[in-house]
Amino acid sequence: MRLLTHNMLLSNIKGVTNGFPLLIEVEKVIEKPVDFNPDFLKNMFLKADWKALVDASRSLGYAELPEETPESSAIDSDDFLRKFHHALLELHLEEGALVCPETERKFPVTKGIPNMLLHEDEV
Repeated sequence: MRLLTHNMLLSNIKGVTNGFPLLIEVEKVIEKPVDFNPDFLKNMFLKADWKALVDASRSLGYAELPEETPESSAIDSDDFLRKFHHALLELHLEEGALVCPETERKFPVTKGIPNMLLHEDEV
């Protein structure tokens, strides 16, 4: 599961008001090369939740993104875009779990696929 996907997921458990961002428990991380597309990255920079992305990338062992949201002028920097690209698209949570920040319910990630199905009592 890419961090791009993680940045869009939230816990939909009944009654949960704070289901984003999901915490990450890591068992296995892999890197998969992806073609570099600056236009896509510039568009995603405006849409991504920066703090959630930074926290998620750090939980996967990647600490190259700045803690604070960069100024919009940073997206013109090739160095910044390559770091952003690596975190957003090339790091994959292969095995582990996503954890609801409110209920601590774990959603397993197996072979890179998050299972966000709810139990009957959570719907």
